[in-house]
Amino acid sequence: MITSLLDWLDSRTGYRALVRWTLDEELPRGTGWPFTTGSVVTLLVMCQFLTGVGLSMYYVPAPSLAYDSVRFIMDDLPLGWLLRGLHHWGASFLVVAAIVHLLRVFLLGSYKAPREVTWISGLLMLLVILGFSLSGYLLPWDQKAYWATTVTINVARSTPVLGEHIANVMRGGPDLGALTLGRWFSAHVFLLPAALVALIVAHIALMRKHGISGPIEPEAGPGLAFFPWHVIKDTLMMAAVFASLVTVAALMPAHLDEVANPADASYLPRPEWYFLSLFQMLKYFPGPLEPIATMVIPGAIVGFLLLLPFVDRHGERHPFRASRRIFTAAIVTIGVGVAVLTGLGVADLPVGKDPNDWGLLPIAGLQIATGEGSSCARCHEPGGPAAPLSITRITKDEEWLLAHMADPVAIAPGVRSPDEPEPKPVMSRFKAQAVVAFLRREHAGSPIPNVGAGEKLAALTYAETCVVCHKISGEGGIVGPDLSRVGARKDAAAIRQVIEDAPSVYGETAMPVFKGRLTEEQIEALVMYLERRGGS
Repeated sequence: MITSLLDWLDSRTGYRALVRWTLDEELPRGTGWPFTTGSVVTLLVMCQFLTGVGLSMYYVPAPSLAYDSVRFIMDDLPLGWLLRGLHHWGASFLVVAAIVHLLRVFLLGSYKAPREVTWISGLLMLLVILGFSLSGYLLPWDQKAYWATTVTINVARSTPVLGEHIANVMRGGPDLGALTLGRWFSAHVFLLPAALVALIVAHIALMRKHGISGPIEPEAGPGLAFFPWHVIKDTLMMAAVFASLVTVAALMPAHLDEVANPADASYLPRPEWYFLSLFQMLKYFPGPLEPIATMVIPGAIVGFLLLLPFVDRHGERHPFRASRRIFTAAIVTIGVGVAVLTGLGVADLPVGKDPNDWGLLPIAGLQIATGEGSSCARCHEPGGPAAPLSITRITKDEEWLLAHMADPVAIAPGVRSPDEPEPKPVMSRFKAQAVVAFLRREHAGSPIPNVGAGEKLAALTYAETCVVCHKISGEGGIVGPDLSRVGARKDAAAIRQVIEDAPSVYGETAMPVFKGRLTEEQIEALVMYLERRGGS
C-alpha cells in the first residue's frame, strides 16, 4: 500500500530523482569532519528563520508597542523567553559558524579554480548575515537598540559624497522613529531573507556543479557516497551545535534593556561583539578621518577577499607552502587585528545601566511615587482617572513626563493659557527624574527590591542633593565623579570626610560643605550605601 502510494507520488513529482541527486553525491576520498561546517551554517540559518517567524507572530513594529511586544514574548508567552533566546544567541552562533566555514575554505584552498564564484557567493552570504544582525538590532526598541542604531546611522553618514543620502534612507525621516523601525523591520524580515535564500540556492548549486574540493592531499581510490557516512558526520555536528545553542539560550536568557529614551543622550551604546572591532577602530580615526575606519579599511578587506581566488591562481592548496604563505599571512593579520580590536573594545565597554540594578535614583522614585502621601496616588489607582503605576506604559518622551509631574492637573503640559498663573510645581525636577527612573525600571520588568530604612533615606537624600552632579548605576549628573564603584576606591571614613567637607580634601572644588546642611542620619545612610558600591 505504502509502496504503491510512493510510486504514484514519484510518477507525479519525480521526488526519487531529487532524493538521489541529494544523497548520492560522490565525495572525494578523505573528505572528513572539516567539511561539516557548511551544514552547520545551513542548520543555524534554518533555526533563525523558524524562530524569526515565531517572533514575528507577536512582534509589533511600532515605537509605541515594539518594546511591550518583546516584553510580552519574554514574560507572558509560554517558552517565549527561550524562543527569543534561540533567535538572539543564534545570531552569534551563525556569525561564528559562517566565519569558521570561510576559514575552512581558505585553509584548504577550496576557493581556487573552478570554485571562484562559489567563494564569492559564500562571502556575500556572510555580509548578508551581518546585515541581519545589524537590522535586527533596532527591533526590541530598548536603549541599547536605539542608541546603537543612532551610532550606525551616523557611521553611514560619514560616507563621502553620498553619506547624508544613505543616512536619510536608513532613517526614513529627520529623526529616528516609526519610519526607521518600519524600514529596518522590512529589511530584516523581507529583503535580507530573500537575498540570503537566493545566495544559499546559488551556493549549493555551484557546489554541486563543481563538487567538494576534498582533502588537501588527494587520496587514491574510488570516491565515497554522501549518504550515509558523511550524512552521519553532518548530523552529529549539527546536533552538537544545536544542543550548545539551546543550552546557552536556556542558561543566559536574551537581555532586554529599558525602553528607548531619545532624551537620554548620556547613554553609551554597546554593540554586539562582532561589531566591536569596527566601533573600536572609530576611536583611532576621529572627525574627518572617520571614513578610513568605516569605509576604507573594511572595504579593502572585503575587496581583498573577493579578489583572492583571482590573485591566488597557483594550484597549490597547502596554506603554508611558498605560493600561499603571503595570503595566509594576510588572513592571519586580518584575524589578529580584528581579535585585538575586539579585545580592546571589550575592555573599553562602558558601565551600562542595568535594569536589574536599582541604584539610588529609582529607589527614591519608588518612594516618591508610591509612598504615603504621594501625589501620584491621587490619580494612579484602581478605578481612578489614570491607570495604576504598575501597569502604566511609557509612551511619552522624558520632557513630557517631567512637565506632567510638575503640573499633573493639566491634561497635558503646555495647555494652560498664557494668562493663567503657573502653579507651584507639585515636585521638583530632580524628584520627577527619580520617578521616571522608577517607572522605567518597572516597565523593564525588573523586580522591585526590598530595601531597608537606611537605603531609603540615602536614596531620597541622593535624589534631592547629589543627583545633579553624581551618577550611580548609569543615572545622574556628570559634573562630579561617578559613584557607582566608589566603595572600591574609598573606605567609609574617606567617604564621610568628602561628604562633610570636600574642600578640606580636594582644596578648591565645586562641591559644597554638607556638614550641617544634611542631618547625621542622612550622611550616615549615604556613607553606608556608597561604601557597599565596590563591585568590579
